[in-house]
Amino acid sequence: MKVILTQDVPKLGKRGTIVDVSDGHARNFLFVRKLAVEATKENIENEKNRLKNIKLKEERLLAEAQELAKKLEENIIKLKSKAGENGKLYGTVTNKEIAQAIKEQLNHEIDKKKIHINEHIKTLGNYTLEIKLHPQVIAKLRLQVEELK
Repeated sequence: MKVILTQDVPKLGKRGTIVDVSDGHARNFLFVRKLAVEATKENIENEKNRLKNIKLKEERLLAEAQELAKKLEENIIKLKSKAGENGKLYGTVTNKEIAQAIKEQLNHEIDKKKIHINEHIKTLGNYTLEIKLHPQVIAKLRLQVEELK
């Protein structure tokens, strides 16, 4: 019997795969646990539509990430912080502060976990950071740390 897997099944296949299994295995195990549906024309067409929608969504997310990366790379984010002698900061600049500055200056919410700082920011100056917006898109962000007066 041909079935379409609705979830990943170990030793059988991944979701969306059409596999050939025995009638007993299909009826007594896969259908009962809702791991598969029978491979009728209607179900095959539904699966193709689902895969097409997933692909369109991925393409849209990739395009949005590329657009945001371009906007981030064009701008310089300015962050003000208290500093002491020789431009040394009281504490370090955190991912949360950078994400908040991006939200205030560019009106975009960025998850603080996606911001990668190569070195601790402990002095005034200019820095380049990486932000992973999508598995295929990494933006370079220019950060300028200024003294709060």
